[in-house]
Amino acid sequence: MRDITVKDIVECTEGTLLNGKESTTCEKFSKDTRTITKGDIYIGIKGENFNGNLFWKDALDKGADGIIVQDIDFKEEEIKKYKDKTIIKVKDTLKALYKIASYKRKLFDGTVIAITGSVGKTSTKDIVANTVSQKFITLKTKGNNNNNIGLPFTILNSPKETEVMVLEMGMNHFGEISLLSKIAKPNICIITNIGTSHIGNLGSRENILKAKLEILEGSDNPHIIINNDNDLLHKWYEENKRKYNIKTYGIQNQSDIMAKDIELKEESSNFEISLNNKEEKITVPVGGEHFILNSLCAISVGVILDIKTEEIKRGIESFKLTKNRMEITELKNGIKIINDAYNSSLESVKAALEYMNNIKANRRIAVLGDVLETGEFAKELHKKIGEAVEKNDVDILICSGENSKYIVEKAKETNLNEKNSDKKIIYYLEKKEDIIDLLKHILEPEDVVLFKASNGMKFFEIAEEVERWGYAKM
Repeated sequence: MRDITVKDIVECTEGTLLNGKESTTCEKFSKDTRTITKGDIYIGIKGENFNGNLFWKDALDKGADGIIVQDIDFKEEEIKKYKDKTIIKVKDTLKALYKIASYKRKLFDGTVIAITGSVGKTSTKDIVANTVSQKFITLKTKGNNNNNIGLPFTILNSPKETEVMVLEMGMNHFGEISLLSKIAKPNICIITNIGTSHIGNLGSRENILKAKLEILEGSDNPHIIINNDNDLLHKWYEENKRKYNIKTYGIQNQSDIMAKDIELKEESSNFEISLNNKEEKITVPVGGEHFILNSLCAISVGVILDIKTEEIKRGIESFKLTKNRMEITELKNGIKIINDAYNSSLESVKAALEYMNNIKANRRIAVLGDVLETGEFAKELHKKIGEAVEKNDVDILICSGENSKYIVEKAKETNLNEKNSDKKIIYYLEKKEDIIDLLKHILEPEDVVLFKASNGMKFFEIAEEVERWGYAKM
């Protein structure tokens, strides 16, 4: 994959070159002057509350080789001052970003794997990328750069030696994944599941499915990989299996890639699978059945890309999760902290509670906050979380957040109906500081504590505070 030149950028964006040489190559791109490095091309992104174009001087002074901006009237002395820099002016920098990323994608002759779904996108991305990297030079989405800005920059900053890109695609509304797919043009499209995330914006799970299926719009006849245990994806597969090139994975429903003889442990899981007419035993280094499904997805990718069985196994058995996603820390006194507070949905809360339920502990404590973007479904979904608390062995429930009161309401209703004496202790607190203060007084050795809420609730800050106690206070 060759580098993009200034001439390429000017032509594909229909921009105006005010300074610089058309032959100059552009290897790295940035939108943040705080992290700008020498050689970067700075793109000034204009949003609702922020205008990156206004910081073009800062970018050049900090070492950027060039800038792409809009709505800036350059003075003659400014052009002269930065005569050794590249200055490109465009009508719309965001649209220019899309066009440049699309252009670079056209230059890439490797494989692009796109991943979307209501839950598990990032963990699936991690395990797929680690598996693919056993054979190919692999680039994956970093952090949460899965939107209309993060994905194009991921493509733009892909090293020329890259052979496979593993790109996560997120969305809140219709049309967002369509845009990402048309930029990335994936060869392999993965849909992990259809749940209730963003149902407040989209109105129904069926509409969420439609939004996720936009992942197919950027490519002709891609390989499609779906979780066949998900009810809506299974139904879609049955209706479309003759129309598309679909590979399925699952545990419950008959699928192309299936796990059997599953053994769930606290910090890992084992299962067997048939690969190349041979039974293979695979260990997943993270507990929870949903990580087995993620592993089956990675195996499906490995089969499509003709990766050797031993390489597939090594990729699964050595992968590591992105921070704050089912991150487990054991403190000195045996307290285990499960920090799964980066994001939340009904489905992921259920999975986290089921995982905690399998951990041996003095007491199991669930610290739960709001699932955001649930709209008119907020009360119903949070009550269902309360039902999930009921079904799992939670000794202490601590909730905070406007809609988490419905979790508490359902849990208290269950407590009143309990016939045995082992009733849950339930707290509803207004502030994070109150949760921290409560945990200081109630935590005991060998407790396990789960922190789960949407990222906007910032429960990861509570988890990190408690983790610090394990080395300093308790």
